[in-house]
Amino acid sequence: MTTTGDSGAAKISDEDQETYRTSVPSVMLKTPYLSSLGLTFDRYEHDDITLRLTFREDLTNDGSVYHGGVVAAVMDTAGAAAAWSNHDFNKGMRASTVSMTIQYVGSCRKSDLVCHARAVKRGRELIFTEITATDADGTVVAHALQTYRIV
Repeated sequence: MTTTGDSGAAKISDEDQETYRTSVPSVMLKTPYLSSLGLTFDRYEHDDITLRLTFREDLTNDGSVYHGGVVAAVMDTAGAAAAWSNHDFNKGMRASTVSMTIQYVGSCRKSDLVCHARAVKRGRELIFTEITATDADGTVVAHALQTYRIV
């Protein structure tokens, strides 16, 4: 149900907001690139998500260690999912990563890649996320800070 706000613009109800938020994982993972990776959500809560990439030899440098670009792509996706997980859809539905910095501190060797992301601050348009990538045993692979924009 939508209502009209003070500005005369249609407002999305709280119930519909939550429906939109909970649809994000399935919609996000159906995009061509992400569907080709075969990502899955282990956890999807407001501002707190965990995304998994099951080990795939074809995404490695040498048959055992994930390429850094793969790690970055999964971390970026995890941060975006955290941003969407508690988004106010009245603010818009167009989005992109504005900035992301990654520190690689290890490698993910013949293991699932697990990325935990949380939204730490929400502004009018910008959402700031922190992301940690680990192997399946919990050994840290990389840390990232992301700025994501939804308008």
